[in-house]
This record gives sequence, structure tokens and C-alpha cells, in this order.
Amino acid sequence: MAPVLRVLLRDQALQLIRDAIVSGELAPGAVVKDAELAARLDLSVAPVRTALARLADEGLVEAKPQSHTRVTPLVLRQVRDAAVVVRAMHELAVRTAAGRVTGDDVAAMRAANGRFADALAADDLPAALVADDELHRILLDRCGNTAVTATVERFTPAVRRLERQRFAAAHGRESVALHDRLIAACAAGDVEDAVATTTEIWTALLSELEETPDAR
Repeated sequence: MAPVLRVLLRDQALQLIRDAIVSGELAPGAVVKDAELAARLDLSVAPVRTALARLADEGLVEAKPQSHTRVTPLVLRQVRDAAVVVRAMHELAVRTAAGRVTGDDVAAMRAANGRFADALAADDLPAALVADDELHRILLDRCGNTAVTATVERFTPAVRRLERQRFAAAHGRESVALHDRLIAACAAGDVEDAVATTTEIWTALLSELEETPDAR
């Protein structure tokens, strides 16, 4: 993790620590100390403590009073629960947004899916997941429901953490085609097909998780 610029320190600390957990740089079960993290990020302890409190709310760290704070272990049942919630929120967002998308939205989604496919071809999983988030974020933004967006942001990191470890290439290739179908449905204003495709995208991921042995 690189030192952060002294602008919105709390938010930048939150993003960097969250990214380190999702990527596995801070491994499941690793003990984290606010002073050590602050030194690594060239920050005071206060914004790091605030970030860790937020990450505890997101389920990415857990604190034991008078003991330690650690990165939460990967428990697949909890990840599956999070994925079910994320799927429901994306379905709701698409139901609202699919009939509202603009030509610019469609072009941006196609570009994001192109980056997703290119990243998969290059075996660059982090870039693929960023592009995937960018594509779906367009529909979240067009939906305009801040509660939906907040819920997605709350639970998606838990899902991404497992995907970073166990992403299957076949799942990625299937997602490219499903994204194309989703984009076409949105471009046509076909809300029902857009929602059905969104369900299929997230159900495929859930099926993959169901086939993964539990881990801690």
C-alpha cells in the first residue's frame, strides 16, 4: 500500500485498506494494528481507526475488545449470503434503470465490457473485476437509488475477496456474453430481459460459490 495524499484522508485510508483486504495483501485472519497501518500509509492513527471501524461494519475486519483487530476469515456461507443480497440489489437497480439508459450509457457499458474481456484475455483478474464494477455501476447510477447503491457497496467487497482467490476463467468468458445480452436489453429498453440477464449473471456466480469447499 502506497502513502496517500492528504486529501479526504479517512476515505482514502478506507479505500486502500479495503483494497488490500479484497486483494489478499492483508490475508484472511491477519492481525491489523492501526499504528502499523498508519505508518504504512503515512497517516495519523485517527483516519485509520475510522476506516477500520467502517470495515468492521462491512464485515471485512473484526475487533475483539482488549485483544486485537484482524481481517475476517473467509467463510463461504457468509460470502454466499452477501452475494444473494448483491444480486437482489442489482436486479432492483436494473429494473429501474433499464428503461432510462441513454446512448452514452450504452456506449460506456460496451466499452467497460470490452475492457473486461481484454483483461480476462490478459489473465489480469484485478483489471477484469474493476471493469465489471464499472459496467454495473452505470446502471446503479442511472437507477438513482442511494439505498441500493449503499447496500451494493456494503456487501460487494466480501464477494470480490473470494472471487480474487477462486475466479474461474470459464465463468469470466460466460460473463462477457451475458454482459453483451444485458447491454442489448438495456439498449432496447427491454426491462424484463435486462432483469432476467442480471439474475443469470449473479446466479452463475452463486453456483460457482456453491461448488467451492468452505474455507476459513
